[in-house]
Amino acid sequence: MPFARAAEQLAFFWGVRLDAATVRRQAEAAGAAYVEVQDAELGRLEREASEPPPGPAVQQVSADGAMVPLVGGRWAEARTVAIGTITAEARDGGSGSGEVHATELSYFSRLADHEAFIRLAHVELHRRGTERAGVVVGVQDGAEWEQQLLDRYRPDAVRILDFPHTLEHLGSAARAVFGEGTAEAAAWLDEQAGALKRGPPAAVLAALRALPTGAASDPAAAAEARDGTLGYLEKRREQIHYAEFLAAGFPIGSGLVEGGQKVVIQARLKGAGMHWAPEHVNPMLALRNIACADRWAEAWPLICGQRRTAAQARRTARARPRPVHQDAPPPCPARSRPAGVPARPKLVVDGRPTAGHPWKRPFLAGGRARAVS
Repeated sequence: MPFARAAEQLAFFWGVRLDAATVRRQAEAAGAAYVEVQDAELGRLEREASEPPPGPAVQQVSADGAMVPLVGGRWAEARTVAIGTITAEARDGGSGSGEVHATELSYFSRLADHEAFIRLAHVELHRRGTERAGVVVGVQDGAEWEQQLLDRYRPDAVRILDFPHTLEHLGSAARAVFGEGTAEAAAWLDEQAGALKRGPPAAVLAALRALPTGAASDPAAAAEARDGTLGYLEKRREQIHYAEFLAAGFPIGSGLVEGGQKVVIQARLKGAGMHWAPEHVNPMLALRNIACADRWAEAWPLICGQRRTAAQARRTARARPRPVHQDAPPPCPARSRPAGVPARPKLVVDGRPTAGHPWKRPFLAGGRARAVS
C-alpha cells in the first residue's frame, strides 16, 4: 500500500508510529535486499548449472509489459512473467468458454530491457520447475520478446496467441470494412470468434480474405486493415488452433499475466500522482511479487538475512584501518629555529599567565607612561 497509508495502519493496529519517509526507506531497503538475494541466486545457477526441480504436469507461462511513471515525466516498461499450474480442477468442465483458471500463481517483474529480463527471469522459472514441467503452455499477446523467453527456457512449449488479442485484430479489420460500431461488424466478429473455437483457423482466414473492402467508405484503408490482419494471423497460424487447445484443456487467454500486471504493477506503482525514481522501481516490484503470491514466509527470512549481512559488512569496513597510498605526499617536516634566534618566553606556566602575557600589560600603557614622565 502507499507509504503514508502504511504508516497510518501501523499506528492504528500496532501502535507503532512512523512517518511516511521512514516507511519508504524501510520498504525500499527490504525490496533492494530481495533483489540482491535473487541476483545472487541467479549467479549461482549460472555458475553451477544445477538441476532444476520437477515442475507440474501442465504449467502456464505468460509474459507481458506495463508502463511505469518515472520522475521527470518519463515512462519506462516493466516486464512481468506469470507462472501458474493447470490442473483438471482448473478447467471449466468442457463448457467451451475457454475459461481455465491457473492455480499456484507466482510472478517475476523487473524494469529492464527484454534481453536482461529474459536472463533475470531464470531465477523464478527455475524455482517453479518450468524446465522440467510436463507441458508448458505459453499464452502470449504476440510480442517477439515473449517468444524469445519461451525459446530460451522451453522451446517445445505449446504456443497460443491470446484469444482476445486475436479478436482485437479481427475486429479492427471488420470495423474498417463495415464501419465503427455497426451491427454488421459486431455480427461478423461474433461469427469468427465462434468459428475459431469450433474448428481450424482456415475458415476464419478465408472469411477475412473475403471481406468486401470495396464496399467500405474508404476502400483503400479497409484493404490495408484486412491485409495487415491477415498477414499477422498467417504468421501465427499454428498459435490460433483454439479448438484443439480447448479440447486439450489448455487456456487460450493471457489473463494470468494481465491480471498479474494489474495487481503487481498498476495497483501500487500507477496511483494518482505517483512518479518513481528508476532505482526504486525494482525493489518495489520485488516486494509486490512476494505480496501478490503470498510468499512472505519464504522470502522474509532471506530479506532479513541479507540486510544483516550487509550491515555487518558496513561495520567491518568502518573498523578496518584505511590503507596508506604509496603516492601520498610525505608529511611536512617540523620547523626548526634558525641559529642565534632566542626562544620566545612562555606566556602561560602552570595555567597562570606570566609577566610577559598581554593580560599583564597596563591598559593604555602609552598614556600612563606619559603621565609618569
